[in-house]
Amino acid sequence: MNEDGQTSLFSPGSLELDNAPKLSAGASIQAALGAFEQHMEEEGFSLNTRKAFASDIRLLGGYLGIGQPVGEIGTKNLNDFLSWLVHERGIPCSRKSYARRVTTIKVFFGWLYESGVLPADPSTAVIQISVSSPLPVVPSDEELLWALQVTEAIRTGEGDEKADARPHLLLTLLLKTGIKKGEAMAIALNHIDRDDPPFLFIRYKNPRMRYKERKISLEPAWLEVLDEYMEQYKPTDTLFTCTARNLEYILSDVGEAAGLSQGRLSFENLRWASALADYRSGVEPYEIRQRLGLSPVTWRETKKKLDRLRERQGELI
Repeated sequence: MNEDGQTSLFSPGSLELDNAPKLSAGASIQAALGAFEQHMEEEGFSLNTRKAFASDIRLLGGYLGIGQPVGEIGTKNLNDFLSWLVHERGIPCSRKSYARRVTTIKVFFGWLYESGVLPADPSTAVIQISVSSPLPVVPSDEELLWALQVTEAIRTGEGDEKADARPHLLLTLLLKTGIKKGEAMAIALNHIDRDDPPFLFIRYKNPRMRYKERKISLEPAWLEVLDEYMEQYKPTDTLFTCTARNLEYILSDVGEAAGLSQGRLSFENLRWASALADYRSGVEPYEIRQRLGLSPVTWRETKKKLDRLRERQGELI
């Protein structure tokens, strides 16, 4: 059973990959990196992040030996590597670069541990130089109200426009659930439970991602918007019949119509807005973490940012 209280689908020390050999604690850094790159792509990591993280792991492999089994890497090895970066490599390592490489190590080994490949996470106690990362730009309550007014107008077909429920369906879904872009695109029609109260089930096709599956409550009124959308678009498989890029365009167009700055209305910013709204209203942190599908390690950093965002919004108010 993992830290979220869910039964693990992985036996200790092994990870079954699609179309790939079993990954175990005896796998080399090189082999684990290949699986990690696939994991990052499936999770929707940006291209720049995937490139940077892969480069950092290759650097670690160059230091320890790219064939070094991941199960034989301990905290001392990682601390020695970080010390080498700063004092012995002969190439300047800025605080920002150092912090990113620590993050890479924690994400990489945290993933190996949570997936059952490693019995313990050697990155937990690595030495970290604190570097403040920028806070996300979360739309204010007023900006979200403007955006919702825009999507409601599009939904009802105000003016000469044809009624379209999709923008309102998308915006209200993201604000309620805080799901990621990839998760939204993977919603099948049978993932929506119309019982009272209604729920959305977040599912993953990849067996090694099953620990992120969860159930999120929905507003009953959202089902009315869903019915309008179903009548207009008649999806037969997944909820959204368009590409992820088209959904991004929808949010961008809504933001522009609402007078928001470019990029303010995005999947990532709405995910933060959803979490912050719950956090401000007193929802238990554990419930927020579960809804977002975050590991305990990732949640610690997320909670710190939510605290800072709440303080900043309180100052603005």
